[in-house]
This record gives sequence, C-alpha cells and structure tokens, in this order.
Amino acid sequence: MDRRIRVLIAKPGLDGHDRGAKVVARALRDAGMEVIYTGLRQTPEMIVSAALQEDVDAIGLSILSGAHMHYFSEVRRLLDEAGAGDILLFGGGIIPDEDVPHLKALGVAEVFGPGTSTQDIVDFLHKAAPARWAAQG
Repeated sequence: MDRRIRVLIAKPGLDGHDRGAKVVARALRDAGMEVIYTGLRQTPEMIVSAALQEDVDAIGLSILSGAHMHYFSEVRRLLDEAGAGDILLFGGGIIPDEDVPHLKALGVAEVFGPGTSTQDIVDFLHKAAPARWAAQG
C-alpha cells in the first residue's frame, strides 16, 4: 500500500517564533509527507480539531514558551476524549531534559530538542506512522 504520512505541525500558545516549525514542516514535506501547518497562536482545541478534520497520522507541537507540559497534556487529553488517542503526538523546542520522561509518560511519542537533525524527525515518522497503521488493522 502506497500511503503518505499526514502530519499536522502546530504552534500552541502565544509564542510568536515559528522558524523551527516551518523548517520541520518543509523537511517533512520534502521527505514526501503531507504536511498541514496551522500557523501561530493555536489553542489545544484548534490543534485537535484541525488534526481530526485533516485525518492526520501525527501532530507535532513546536513550543519555545516553557508551557510544554500544559500544551502536550491538553492536546493528549483532547485526542483521547475524541477517540483519537492513536494519533502520534511529538514535539520539540525548548524543553528541559528532565521533563522528557514526564512528557513520554503522558503519551508523547518523541521529543526533539534544539539542534536535532530534521532527518531524525523524518526517520522517526517513517518508523512510527507505519506502526500506527499496522495497529489499526
């Protein structure tokens, strides 16, 4: 089956710096994925609504504001409430190393810090999305 990975990239909150999110979105698109970039100042409700409407395989959050625990928690909660808990949730930005295990315990599949190669993100999705599809049957 020739299925393209669909990814939503979002910038939650009031952080207005989206260069990293745009670089990741472009790298994913250049790797053959379908990418939806929601733009700045998204609420968790807006992010989940767009993800459901676009039938994405994964949501990537870019967070530089320090509010990563809140936004990842809310997006995960809303996905679960919508019956879409199998959508991969990943992200990056300025996230302290000590918070990564807590985020993974919340159901965040992967966290990419500053300096991560975009190829690492592409490789993660090329592995994780087919595993999601296989689990769906």
